[in-house]
Amino acid sequence: MKKITYGKVGDNYDTKDPVKKMAQLFARQTIIKEKSGFFEITDSRGESAFVWQQGDVLMASVVEGLGTKNLVADQLRKITGRTYYDVIGYDTVATIINDLITVGAKPRVIHAYWAIEDNSWLQDKDRMTDFVTGWRDACKVSMATWGGGETPTLKGVIEKDTVDLGGSAIGVIDPKDKLITDKKLKAGDRILLLKSSGINCNGISLARAVSKKLTKGYAIKLPSGKMYGEVLLTKTNIYAKLIQNLLDEGVNIHYISNITGHGLRKIMRARGEFTYIIEKVFNPQEVFTFIQKHAGLSDYEIYQTLNMGQDYAIFLPESHVKKAQQIIKNNKLSSLDAGHVEVGPRQVIIRPKNITFGSETLDLR
Repeated sequence: MKKITYGKVGDNYDTKDPVKKMAQLFARQTIIKEKSGFFEITDSRGESAFVWQQGDVLMASVVEGLGTKNLVADQLRKITGRTYYDVIGYDTVATIINDLITVGAKPRVIHAYWAIEDNSWLQDKDRMTDFVTGWRDACKVSMATWGGGETPTLKGVIEKDTVDLGGSAIGVIDPKDKLITDKKLKAGDRILLLKSSGINCNGISLARAVSKKLTKGYAIKLPSGKMYGEVLLTKTNIYAKLIQNLLDEGVNIHYISNITGHGLRKIMRARGEFTYIIEKVFNPQEVFTFIQKHAGLSDYEIYQTLNMGQDYAIFLPESHVKKAQQIIKNNKLSSLDAGHVEVGPRQVIIRPKNITFGSETLDLR
């Protein structure tokens, strides 16, 4: 079997990460040095969201994009007749919000960025109705106001009848002691993993490449009888309400890692010399094992690419685990008290899979 790696069909992190590191270095050179009671940059660079002080509160902002999940929807529509763009709109918001809230921010405003080849993309009434409905619904779940956006027409940049979807969001951290950065992370902290709804929006290029190998493409049925393409289009969980519930109920969150690109390597995103011991993981949903089988990837390769059933890691003191898990359950979500943090070389050890990701595999925050 010819192996299909993510680096060959999607992001090549060996190429992309050095550029991102260079951009972060240059970004630090733009920091406003002036400090006053009104405006001050905090030390959050490298987190999933950027934080600054504005008056008596902290503000956070983030920019994110959907990736290529809309291309799955476009192909599946040819099979079923459904647009699936309610999922596409929803998931674009989810990718933005789930990064923003990792620093403890309560979402306030979200802006859209939809780049198209020409205005004909906007003329499909069914698709557009589904799309804006999904976007609106995700804003409501996120407790964020949709503040407008930009829809550039980029003929020659965007391919015909496709769209590049993304956006930005701003949130508030109030009171300021709810700010979550890796400065709070400690040896002995427990690691709660939240069960994902599915593949989310990361690794879709790999999933698309697999579909091209299949005799029926996206229409092929998984062992459960569900269609492969439709399972790929499962909505992503949005955790805004959950994180605010945890903070409001006094759960002392020391750190949060949104497991997207780089797979479970993202657990070691924090600075500091810590070893992250994962003692148990969720059994991956069938879509993950299906992709792994048809891509010909080892556990090591697939766990550094996809979330494999867990898409959020929450780090907290052991004394807060029971309370946090009850709140997670009350939010109709599932969690695992999956592991702990130790002083040691920066690495992730996933014991059930006999996998170790060293620091050299994630040379980026």
